[in-house]
Amino acid sequence: MKKVAILASMVLALSCGQKKEGQHALEASVEGMPLVQNLAKFEPKDGEVLLFVGQELEAVGGLEAYNDGYLDHFERPAGWTTYTNINPGEESFGRVQEGLDGLFDTHDWGDNDYNATLQLQDEDFKDMALAIGLQFVNHEEKVADGTHDAYIDMLGKFLLSLGRRPVFLRIAYEFDGDPWNHYDRESTIKAYKRMVDRLRAMGVTNTAYVWQSTGFISGQEHLEGWYPGDDYVDWLGVSFFNRWKEIEMFEFARKKGKPVFIAEATPTISDYGGKLYGLTKETQLGDPVQAQEAWDKWFVPFFKAIDENPDVVKAVHYINCHWDSHPMWKANPTFKGIDARLHLNDTIAKRWREITSQPRFIKSSPGLYDKLYNE
Repeated sequence: MKKVAILASMVLALSCGQKKEGQHALEASVEGMPLVQNLAKFEPKDGEVLLFVGQELEAVGGLEAYNDGYLDHFERPAGWTTYTNINPGEESFGRVQEGLDGLFDTHDWGDNDYNATLQLQDEDFKDMALAIGLQFVNHEEKVADGTHDAYIDMLGKFLLSLGRRPVFLRIAYEFDGDPWNHYDRESTIKAYKRMVDRLRAMGVTNTAYVWQSTGFISGQEHLEGWYPGDDYVDWLGVSFFNRWKEIEMFEFARKKGKPVFIAEATPTISDYGGKLYGLTKETQLGDPVQAQEAWDKWFVPFFKAIDENPDVVKAVHYINCHWDSHPMWKANPTFKGIDARLHLNDTIAKRWREITSQPRFIKSSPGLYDKLYNE
């Protein structure tokens, strides 16, 4: 009892003092006393989840020329996701990349149109956070050794231009996604650290750094071997596709004391060749039978993963994509038969609205930025 009394006194002293940035009082207790939880950058309290949607202009919608996406059928989420790269000179489905493609102008590298600036200038995207998937496949050594510093600096200026808008930067997302990403481990870790160091030196403060695994490839030892270190990672990220049963990131997050962003998620169901070749069953949400199977075998486990891991899963990103209409995915074993647009099926759309309308799912609001900055 003496130890409990001493601990309670320490907690009381902390709770009576001024709360530091990144701390949130929770209703946990020792002898009925509130405890204080240290939160990562932009992390909501336990049980709350930031809802994001993506990934290209058509999927997100909300624009005059792109008006049949998620924002045109559902309540605005807390944020949306876009993608870009630092791999100038690389060819992608008929386009030669310039570096930071899709941030400032409309570009299509086989996955439909991207243009983050177009979205940022539109009123429909007000009071929303931005998540950026940044890849530099084949260029990790040039990012690591400073050859590509000009692109990091350009990205830094872009982030600074956003003011207080919260940004989640997923550097070298799915770093362990061999063979499609085939990142060199040592160079990628160095590149990640160099980018974070340089952006911080530029005064970027509106960005949380996300370290994202594929989910099904890496076990605990493998994840540890890729990890850049606690000082460089605000959030841990993971993809949630057909092999979601193999995810070990939630356990890794508890070891590190970091929140998890389910940074890529779309309904995919393993076919008989799913384990060896990544094959998934055709899943068209516009087809009632396939939509019901998708709900039972993917959506239910997806929401269950959120429900069962409220201490670590603090953000999710649903990819509302017509995958099989994009050249990049037509022959891809995982996404070639997928149309994940939620509004295509009234039952799926209704269930989605019912679940995501629960208070635990954080969506866009005038006070969103203050909430994420813990103000």
